[in-house]
Parts: sequence; structure tokens; C-alpha cells
Amino acid sequence: MNLQKEIDSLRKSLVQADCTDMELDRRIFYLKTLYDVSKDLFSSVEYEPIIKNCLLMTMGNFGVVEGFILTIDLPSQEINRFSFMGFKDTDEPFLRADGRKLLLSGVREEVVIDGEALHKKYRSFPKSVALVISFIVDSDTSGVLGLGRKLVGDSYNGDDTELLVTLMNNLVVALKNAKSFEEIKNLNMGLQEKNIQLETALTDLKASMRKVEILESVKENLSKFVPVTVSRMIEKSPDAAMPKSKIQDVSVLFLDIEGYTKLCEKLGSNETSEIIEKHFSAFMDAIYANNGDVNETAGDGLMVLFLNEDRQTNALEAVRTALSVREETVRICKDFSVLYRPLDINIGINSGEALVGAAKFDTYSGSRWTYTARGNLTNVAARIGSLAKRGEILLSKATSERIEGYIPVTSLGKVSLKHVSEEVEIFKV
Repeated sequence: MNLQKEIDSLRKSLVQADCTDMELDRRIFYLKTLYDVSKDLFSSVEYEPIIKNCLLMTMGNFGVVEGFILTIDLPSQEINRFSFMGFKDTDEPFLRADGRKLLLSGVREEVVIDGEALHKKYRSFPKSVALVISFIVDSDTSGVLGLGRKLVGDSYNGDDTELLVTLMNNLVVALKNAKSFEEIKNLNMGLQEKNIQLETALTDLKASMRKVEILESVKENLSKFVPVTVSRMIEKSPDAAMPKSKIQDVSVLFLDIEGYTKLCEKLGSNETSEIIEKHFSAFMDAIYANNGDVNETAGDGLMVLFLNEDRQTNALEAVRTALSVREETVRICKDFSVLYRPLDINIGINSGEALVGAAKFDTYSGSRWTYTARGNLTNVAARIGSLAKRGEILLSKATSERIEGYIPVTSLGKVSLKHVSEEVEIFKV
């Protein structure tokens, strides 16, 4: 009796050992399958090879000769990837149609369908398809794996579906990685294109900056010889013709250095040139600060136009220029020990209407253009300037009336001017 019990116990232990051995074999098979498939899945970062490798490894491990994987873009409801093996070419449209139908039926998690239930619900699938399992990659992409019958004739059991679900989870991770890699790759390509565009833009900018530098250099050199008014017209319309002369309100200032010839004799050309350049630089600063336009220059004098649209502003800017010149002359004198007193800068200013614009002079040597104010107004301004002595600033009556209340003046009475028919009242600042 005891012997029989021992035999039964041994038999029971053997059965349990066989079950344990089978379970171990199953687990080893699963682990090997997962290892092989995962190794192939994660060896690539491209979508298409991952799907093909997964399908090939899954079919090999389950011993089937037919299989397919299909993924769909949910927003567009279009198939974006399809790979199949072992099926006839004529089966492809049916695999696509029912695979798409399954994924658009509202699948939100892994679903395994096999046997009669599969062909009852999806009649277009070829009869050789024994099992399908859906998977979700992300909110925009889902897919389905289909396998044919096993060569050994066994049906798919619960352990098989459990392993397939695990394999699909690995496939999903691999596909997500592939999508991320694709996005990064596209971003890098976009950045490369942007870099090329930026390099091109930088090259163009450098070329443009070089042109600007050249133009600024030309402008700087041009300003030494061309009135500012003309330079501005050229800047605004380089190809346009010179505008016609027109009657315009203007204040004309004539500036002259008294005793220029004696100064040259006393100091010599080099020292005189240095002193004159120093003064003229200061004069230019004062003129441009008050919107004046140097029209003509001589060795010891300047003709300056003030062409503001407001007639009072013209006169005020002209007189303020003259006062600034006087102040700068005193300041400069302190820098030169050879001068016992400031140079006498005599200035005459007249205001009113004159013919203003470009004038062309044709000579045997060619044509020359100038921009000036012509007429009796200019002649009177020059004559008033010639009356000034010892650094005086003399104004016409029209100019003094325009600055009344801003700058005090004193009347010197009426005087006769050369080539001017009537006497002119002169004022002193």
C-alpha cells in the first residue's frame, strides 16, 4: 500500500516536472523571441525597415509563411505603410481593404481576432489569414499585424497572443523612436536649409554693406565739392534730371576773412593754410548745424544759402550761423600764439525771394553745373558783406525784421551800394 502511494507521488512529481519543464521551455522561447525581434527592431531608426524586420522575425519565430503589417494615418484615414510576405499579389487589395476597415472601426487598444470570428467579421481577408492583432503607435497612427497558419498545424493559443501583444508593444516603441528620429532629421534638414538661407542672406548683406560703404565714401568726397542741396537731390533720385530754377524765399550769407592777403605775407603759406583750415572747419560745423548750404567758396570767403520753407527760420538760422562763427573765431584764436587777436570775419546777410536752382555754364573746356540763388537779392547780400569791417555782422532791413524779438540789432542808417539804384538801410548785430 505504501509502495503504491510512493509510485503515485512519483508520477505526480514527474507530471509537475514535465509541466515545469514545458513552462521553462515556453518562457525561454518567449525570451529568445523577444530578444531576437527586439534586436532587429531597435537596430534601425527607419520606419520601413523596422516594419519589415518585425514581420520577418515574427513569422520565423511562429513558423508561418504568410504575414502582413499595415499602418494607417488616422487624420487622413489613408494607409501610410504596408508590408506583406507569402501572400499572392492578388491578395494585396483585400489585405489592404480589411486591414484599413479594422483600424477605422474605432480600435483604441490591442485587439486579437482569430479563427471563425475573424472571417465572419472581415470577409475580404484571405482564408489563409489565421490571426490579426491591432496596435496603437500614437494618436495619429495605428496598425495591424496579420499571420497565416502555423506550418506545424497548431492553432494560436493564449500564450501566443500574449507573446504577440508583447512583440507589438516593442514594435510600437521602435516605431515611436523612428518617428522621433524622422522629426529630428526633418528639423535638421530644415535647419540646414535655414543656415544656407542665412549664409546667402549674410553674403548679400555683406555685398550690400560694401555698396553702402562705397556710396558713403563717394558721398563724403562729393560733399567737399558739391552743395548739400544737390547731394540730397542726387541721393533721392540719382537718374533724375536737375530740377528747374524757381522763385523761392532764401537768406543769403556772404562771409569774408578780412586781411587774408596780409596774413599770408606775415605768416607764410603753410601756417596761413593751417589757420584758415581750422577756421573753415569751424565755419562748416556752424553752417550745417543751422541747415545752411555752402554754395560757393573762394580762398577767403563763402556764400551760404538758407532754404527753409519758413521765411523767418531762414533769417534766424543765417544770423545764428554768423554769431556762432564769431564765437568760434575767438576760441580758435587762443590756439594760435601767432595771432594777437581773432581774425576779422566779416559777414553780410540779405533775405527775400530769389531765383534758386541749378545753372549750367558752357565753356570751351566743357560744361559746369552749379546750384545757386540769382538776382538782386544775392547782389545786395554781397555788397552788404563788403561793407562789414573788423568782424561785423551786417543785415538788410528784410533780415532784421524777420529776427525781431529774437536777436537784438542796431540800425546804421541807409547807405548807397555799388550797382544798386536805391539806398539800403543796414543793421548791425
